[in-house]
Amino acid sequence: MGGGGRMSAKEKDDLVAAVAQSGPKQIKKSPSEPPPFTLGQIKRAIPPHCFNRSVLRSFSYVVHDLLISSALLYLALNFIPTIPAPFHYAAWPLYWAAQGCVLTGVWVIAHECGHHAFSDYQLLDDIVGLLLHSALLVPYFSWKYSHRRHHSNTGSLERDEVFVPKKKSSLAWYSKYLSNNPVGRLVTLAVQLTLGWPLYLAFNVSGRPYPRFACHYDPNSPIYSDRERVQIFISDVGLVTAVCALYRLAALFGFWWVVRVYGVPLLIVNGFLVLITFLQHTHPALPHYDSAEWDWLRGALATMDRDYGFLNKVFHNITDTHVAHHLFSTMPHYHAMEATKAIKPILGEYYQFDGTPFYKAMFREVKECVYIEQENGGEGGKTRGVFWYNNKF
Repeated sequence: MGGGGRMSAKEKDDLVAAVAQSGPKQIKKSPSEPPPFTLGQIKRAIPPHCFNRSVLRSFSYVVHDLLISSALLYLALNFIPTIPAPFHYAAWPLYWAAQGCVLTGVWVIAHECGHHAFSDYQLLDDIVGLLLHSALLVPYFSWKYSHRRHHSNTGSLERDEVFVPKKKSSLAWYSKYLSNNPVGRLVTLAVQLTLGWPLYLAFNVSGRPYPRFACHYDPNSPIYSDRERVQIFISDVGLVTAVCALYRLAALFGFWWVVRVYGVPLLIVNGFLVLITFLQHTHPALPHYDSAEWDWLRGALATMDRDYGFLNKVFHNITDTHVAHHLFSTMPHYHAMEATKAIKPILGEYYQFDGTPFYKAMFREVKECVYIEQENGGEGGKTRGVFWYNNKF
């Protein structure tokens, strides 16, 4: 590694190859010491125009995604019924996969609204975000505020909001049986990808502990402050409106019609949402910190850029620019790739990327990242509040 914490191109290639091809034992861990650079130095490395938000450009992505989604729906309703049996049974899964991916992109745009990255106008961002997220049965303001706290406390074992890892002593008795065999890991992933999102919203599963019951649909939930409670109620109104619209469609066209054209794609959206977040924050190379060691910059850097192939573009690059997103969450997604390239030389080894295909990485991470244990200070060394993933029982 060169001076000032810079990583050469060869060293970066070696790191990617080690992560993608070697076993987790050879993965080079991210530095956990305070970095030799500041947030201001990182920001100065990014071209200033990357922080500019354009209403027209942002809306162009909304229109683009909704047009594709509408075209897919039109083909499903008018073309699939004309396909002779049994071939039309194969056509529906193709529609579900394509529609689910496109709607995940719509979800990401609403996520940008929650970060005030859509435009310079907060009210416009909230209106667009509320409409798009409600259509996907997401409580916009409820998630906006809990997600903001995730960004404020990333990597903190006490205050992070989502995918907070557990210590070995806190694991359920069955955890070792699930993680130690392929069937158990498959069951874990299946439950996580299908039920993980609704369980998190309704019961705070995988979230940080609160002194009383925490629910994203409850305006009086301990997740929220008093000034936020009215907006939580507005989110609930948005969801009720969406559910009523779905009920009306079911009355007109039938329950299974709604399941085919909307329900299954929504399951895919929810699955990708959970998977993307899981892989961004779960990796053997990423540290977590207790309150004595944590600081915002190290926490923001404790995240992983991933490669989803052509889906990176479909998902508006939330997958492969997540480090930059955590550092500057109000930056619009269409500038994030340029910003990521600009900050890599500054971050050096603090920048983490894993090119393993996501369908392989999710099984590896479920196997390797079972619990966290405190870093050993070594002989005569001081034990620090830094924790790393492990899977040994």
